[in-house]
Amino acid sequence: MSATSARASADAAANPAAADVRREDASFDSWGERCACWQFWPAQERPASGYPTVLLAHGFGGIREAALDHFAARFARAGLAAVVFDYRHFGASGGQPRQLLDITRQLQDWAAALTYLRARPEFDSGRLALWGSSFSGGHVLATAARDHGLAAVIAQVPFTDGLINLPALGLGHALRLVRAGLIDQVGAWAGRPPYPVKVVGPPGSLAVMNTPDAEPGYRAIIPEDVHWVDEVAARIVLRVGSYRPGREAGAIVCPVLFCIASQDAVTPPATARRAAERAPLAEVREYPIGHFDIYRGEPFERAVADEVGFLRRHLLEEPPVSA
Repeated sequence: MSATSARASADAAANPAAADVRREDASFDSWGERCACWQFWPAQERPASGYPTVLLAHGFGGIREAALDHFAARFARAGLAAVVFDYRHFGASGGQPRQLLDITRQLQDWAAALTYLRARPEFDSGRLALWGSSFSGGHVLATAARDHGLAAVIAQVPFTDGLINLPALGLGHALRLVRAGLIDQVGAWAGRPPYPVKVVGPPGSLAVMNTPDAEPGYRAIIPEDVHWVDEVAARIVLRVGSYRPGREAGAIVCPVLFCIASQDAVTPPATARRAAERAPLAEVREYPIGHFDIYRGEPFERAVADEVGFLRRHLLEEPPVSA
């Protein structure tokens, strides 16, 4: 059995949605560094123009193994190619120092991934969609506001306004994180290794996300056999407050599906609703769940069904002749 076939069999056992799709390892260049990606191929014969394609990446400190293969496999079952990548400095991708979460660099990775897709005949450059969740839900909004060649965007439990998100953590907790960020930034200027903070932790801990559901919710989507590093360079805290991608939604010209968790304690649902109101072609689905519930079980099934329906309408159905 080939490595690809063995991997496909393992995927099928862990995720029945993967039983009739093929997954391959690949990579693309982003500013001289390698970004690792998975490519999911549908069973259908490739159209002459290439497959309509969805590009996916994870949220704050995330890696592609954290349930993104489940979404990608469902999209491939619907007849779409799906490409899931790790940002530079994370997961299987290159980049030093490790665990450096830099907003500008991650947006560059999205742009580099789109350049890669548009240069390859397997992908239909006229039917490309972006899928982002949590922090990357903000990245896809910012990317689509600048790139008007996209067919559709899905922003799932999206981070949309750091100016609101940071104070929502609580003043004391926010000040502790800012102190860690200053230590890390000064150390970076002095050439020292990153000063890390945890991505998730129990309430009261010095972790970026320490709501009661954060640590159990995040860890529940990491497979047991996958090594995930629960930390990021603390300097990101100094920049996240000025990152407000939801305010750019008015510049997006393609349809955008906002999947909002109404009980979200990590990315406030009210800010996502305001971003949706700005987007000219927004569609909104709300679910009575918390931030991390959408990746597993019945909430996943509901959300992914809505997302597949949205992608079918905007990537697979033929446009009117008058268009």
